[in-house]
Amino acid sequence: MPFVDIAHRAVAYRDIGPKTAPAVLLAHPLGMSQAVWDETIAALADRYRLITWDLPGHGASAAADGPLSATDLADEAVALLEALAIDRAHFVGTSIGGVVGQALLVHHPKRIDRVALTNTGAVIGQPSLWQQRAARVRSEGLAAMAPELVERWFGPAFKHDQGAAVAGWQTQLARSDDESYAQLCELLAEADFTARLTGVERQVHLLTGAEDGATPPATLETLAGELPNSEQTVLAAVGHVPSVEAPGPFADWLATRFGERSTQPPVGYEQGLAIRKSVLGAEHVERASHNATTLDAPFQDMITRLAWGELWGNTDLSRAERSMITLAVLAALGRDGELELHLETAKTIGLSEAQLRQALMHVAIYAGVPAANHAFKLAKQHGWGRPRSA
Repeated sequence: MPFVDIAHRAVAYRDIGPKTAPAVLLAHPLGMSQAVWDETIAALADRYRLITWDLPGHGASAAADGPLSATDLADEAVALLEALAIDRAHFVGTSIGGVVGQALLVHHPKRIDRVALTNTGAVIGQPSLWQQRAARVRSEGLAAMAPELVERWFGPAFKHDQGAAVAGWQTQLARSDDESYAQLCELLAEADFTARLTGVERQVHLLTGAEDGATPPATLETLAGELPNSEQTVLAAVGHVPSVEAPGPFADWLATRFGERSTQPPVGYEQGLAIRKSVLGAEHVERASHNATTLDAPFQDMITRLAWGELWGNTDLSRAERSMITLAVLAALGRDGELELHLETAKTIGLSEAQLRQALMHVAIYAGVPAANHAFKLAKQHGWGRPRSA
């Protein structure tokens, strides 16, 4: 597992999926770890770059070294993006992870794109109860309290059917740092985003479980009232951690919300430019921009917005799938210059030799053998393929 130093603390994180795909940053609930996203990653890693991390004193991250605020955690999230050279990402947060998301909306709105918050609230619980829990953790320890705390996380069906998983999460909680957990309880006692989200213009997607005892649906409904543009979904027979209790429906819900474009403003030039650089390489794009004149500069702007922002920025297809389509079309049309460029970028995207072969085989069948033969020749000149064994 990789680590990064943030504010002199070792933070454990994962970076999974194509590096040129849209980035998604995911923040886990209190007392758990980034492992809550394991099945989400398995479902979505073909078309998103998924970034997860462990909160202070959780999982493999170092313990907190002092009091924490929601802003501190939002700053930590941004620092992780900066360490990975990611300018902007979608965001998913559950429970205290949703509090991190609200802090990002308030303090770092330009660093996040689409937002999905689950099982959270503008205010979670009562401050006095969080203070009491912090005091108990410091005196009794998480190992002693783990059974009663985990009892609140999951719905009855999950607890009945997945006893080993419940026991496993109790072990995870018991191994967490007591003081860090107590500091995060005190953070939740202070966190209040009431009347602080009125300036959020983007749509925020909200999800909860019908059987969530920690943050009941009414808590999420109150948060929805604080947001000018939100939509709510309630999953039946699910508790506080939908990514664990209902991983399939949760991943489908997330992919639908992050894949749709009708509720989002049109992609601007800057976002299209970032996608264009991530696929074609910054040097190529900067050279094209530098060589533009008054004649073709509007054309360069147009293809940046439309081809790269609207088309390549759409997540209905993965970057690899778009690369295959692009290569096949360019080969069929005999556009050698662009074909050679995309043969190189296909390597960055992570296209496999088998995927390239199948794209060009389709060209042979549907556009003609000569076109495919020429494309195979160019591909080999660009380092694709290896000698056949004797």
